[in-house]
Amino acid sequence: MNPVLYIAQRGTAVILAFAVTIHLVTIIYAIRGGLTAGDILARTHGNRWFLGFYLVFVLAAAIHAPIGLRSILREWAKWRDRSLDIAMMGFSALLLVLGVRATLAVYLA
Repeated sequence: MNPVLYIAQRGTAVILAFAVTIHLVTIIYAIRGGLTAGDILARTHGNRWFLGFYLVFVLAAAIHAPIGLRSILREWAKWRDRSLDIAMMGFSALLLVLGVRATLAVYLA
């Protein structure tokens, strides 16, 4: 793996470890607190902390996942030409667009 991809993979892993932990703690808090979907949307609507946190989460996932998938496809499928990199950039863009769209939908709800 090229050094830039290696550093990007490891750096986003740190961000994702933190973000997933906060996300899971928040889910457990909401469930134990008996919050409904409406309650959660009321708390996230217009909340800039929510927006910023989840945009960083989405960006980290959109960088991290395609790098890992690229490594898997190179090893298992022996896919090694430029088309793999192009496919992974497309996958990254798809994750980014869908994630930002979902985050904005909850923020603006």
